[in-house]
Amino acid sequence: MAVDIDWAAKTAAEMLAPLGRRWLHVQAVAGRARALSATIFTSTREAELLIAAAYLHDIGYAPAIAATGFHPLDGGRFVRDSGSPEVAELVAQHTGARNEAPLRGLDLLAEFPFQDSMLYRALTFCDLTSGPDGRRTTIDDRVAEIVERYGENHVVSRGILMGVPEFKAIESEIESLIRVSGSPESLQPGSR
Repeated sequence: MAVDIDWAAKTAAEMLAPLGRRWLHVQAVAGRARALSATIFTSTREAELLIAAAYLHDIGYAPAIAATGFHPLDGGRFVRDSGSPEVAELVAQHTGARNEAPLRGLDLLAEFPFQDSMLYRALTFCDLTSGPDGRRTTIDDRVAEIVERYGENHVVSRGILMGVPEFKAIESEIESLIRVSGSPESLQPGSR
């Protein structure tokens, strides 16, 4: 089954452009995924899955589909119901969503089992190294920005802080792959 990046990009633009900064962030994540996919994947299909998931990772913020208030779950359901179950799993699980779901009283794993794949790690890396305004950032700075924006005791902050050890391991792994590849991606701001 082909991955429809054009549909993902168009759908994300239609549903997220009205949200301003959220759309800037999504475009940056998708751009980072495009650049990174050639570095870490030899399979065209994996590259396409990453790019499509990057466009759709925050689709659950769109008012038309925000049912539970937990954007990974709402987005995952929307993407799955649109006929892209593999992309839906990435959307539902991105950036440690499995940490926040139980704090919200949601059983994300019953609907979208977690798979610690390179696709998941690459999407999480792209998300956490793209700031809310689309600028490149580091994982430390992105986590700090999220905690500052929501407040330390907010469920979003608590969930993201639970994932920091995992996120730091992902950052180390992906940046190592970038360095070994000699990709120009490694020269971008925010990379080490």
